[in-house]
Amino acid sequence: MILDGQLPQSITAAAQALQRGELLGLPTETVYGLAADAGNDAAVAKIFEAKGRPANHPLIVHVASAQGVQRFASHVPDFAQKLIDAFWPGPLTLILPRRPEVAAVAAGGQNSVGLRCPSHPVAHAVLQRAEALGVFGVAAPSANLFGRVSPTTAAHVAGEFGDGLLILDGGACDVGIESTIVDCTRAAPVLLRPGVITPQQLSEASGVTVITPNEPDADAPRAPGTLESHYAPMAKVQLMSAVDLQKAIDDCAKAAAHTTVAVWSRSSMQVPDSSVHQIKCQSMPATAQDCAHQLFAQLRSFDAQGVAHIWVESPPQTPEWDGVRDRLTRAATPTR
Repeated sequence: MILDGQLPQSITAAAQALQRGELLGLPTETVYGLAADAGNDAAVAKIFEAKGRPANHPLIVHVASAQGVQRFASHVPDFAQKLIDAFWPGPLTLILPRRPEVAAVAAGGQNSVGLRCPSHPVAHAVLQRAEALGVFGVAAPSANLFGRVSPTTAAHVAGEFGDGLLILDGGACDVGIESTIVDCTRAAPVLLRPGVITPQQLSEASGVTVITPNEPDADAPRAPGTLESHYAPMAKVQLMSAVDLQKAIDDCAKAAAHTTVAVWSRSSMQVPDSSVHQIKCQSMPATAQDCAHQLFAQLRSFDAQGVAHIWVESPPQTPEWDGVRDRLTRAATPTR
């Protein structure tokens, strides 16, 4: 059931559902979350079951304000507090040492916990109302089956879980990709998942150079969205340069293949008239921010068109595109 997130009675109904230990489709500025009371282990277990998510794969806990951190974190380093002051509410998750008595299931059994304060007005209202009812944090991974494309509208969530789930409609997500994740459990901040906040912005705000590992970091806590294969549509995704993309289009047209291909590119691609029904071109936004906003909705749209392959022009190798490039790279990685 989808409720209008702008209505006060919808906010109350959503908070009461969380208090009862039920699941909720919650809009945030990043993506829609599948939410449950982070302090209710049985409720959190429902998230893992509904998504088909491994129980040791941690969830992010959403809090109503920066003050909520103290309920879940045993220690907040100075550089982490500076990041909170600079970017909360907003699309930034901090991994912090966890108080041992709270959120063990949501944290996947780790001694750390991911915390975030979302800026979406509907999410903020629900978290505040839930807090008044004794729900002090809400675990909320993306509201989709594990490993699939994240949802950015209420309709996407309903398509994943059906009418049995209470969903608040807060409109299309402004950001469109998941939050930046920074590990704050060590002496210096470490970027675990890129998002729309760049390493330079993080370093400037924290006063400490943020470490960006080039290889998987064995010392890092487990974090959401960092599996090699993730965010995958039904169609096979392939990234390539603009030159290689045009060559692939030409070869496909010459072969007169029967499969349908979707092309998402910032560059203008030439498709022979005889192949326009087989090769469907869609323009990719020129800016990283606009591309992030459209990314998951576009992948879902291509799936809805029944294409077999999605060919995407590789994003630029610049920091502002890191989040988009990360999601597309994982979407293009085959599941092992």
